[in-house]
Amino acid sequence: MVETTIPALVLASTSRYRRQLLDRLALPFTSVAPNVDESRIGHEPPAALAARLAQAKAQAVARQQPQAWVIGSDQVAEREGLALGKPGDHAGAVAQLRAASGRTLQFHTALCLHHVASATTLSHRDLTIVRFRTLDDATIERYLRHEQPYDCAGSFKSEGLGIALFEAIESNDPTALIGLPLIALARLLRTAGFTAP
Repeated sequence: MVETTIPALVLASTSRYRRQLLDRLALPFTSVAPNVDESRIGHEPPAALAARLAQAKAQAVARQQPQAWVIGSDQVAEREGLALGKPGDHAGAVAQLRAASGRTLQFHTALCLHHVASATTLSHRDLTIVRFRTLDDATIERYLRHEQPYDCAGSFKSEGLGIALFEAIESNDPTALIGLPLIALARLLRTAGFTAP
């Protein structure tokens, strides 16, 4: 019987949301903080920013572990051309949700799978469109007290109570909105030689 060795897989993120998503593919992996500056460069469009950061995260960790396949991912929320970051605190989340009320936001989620030893980079971009229902201040306060999504772009958790803030979601991959598009990632991993599932 021939034993096959599973290549090392590293998630260039310490996000608990991305770790929980990657767990669903049932592949062994480790997580490493990429320590990448996430500042926007000039008037960089949100989709380009997400793609650049996903690649930068993967490459930063891959330089430390050249034999491993490294997953980088980043998400940038966009409202009418404006890139939205993580709110950081209650006041920031209130402002983001007030601004989103009754509007449509775009979420650009980028993915990069990088392997230094074979000089291989595989990438994917996902677009999710979210239509928010009209939110009054009482609704926003109730939601934020319940879920406290201060580390989430757009100030909500679609995998939790945040789903009740929406009128509709348009997406090819429901996991992309949480921060790691698993449909695309499974495809990239299969291309790289992993078995998923």
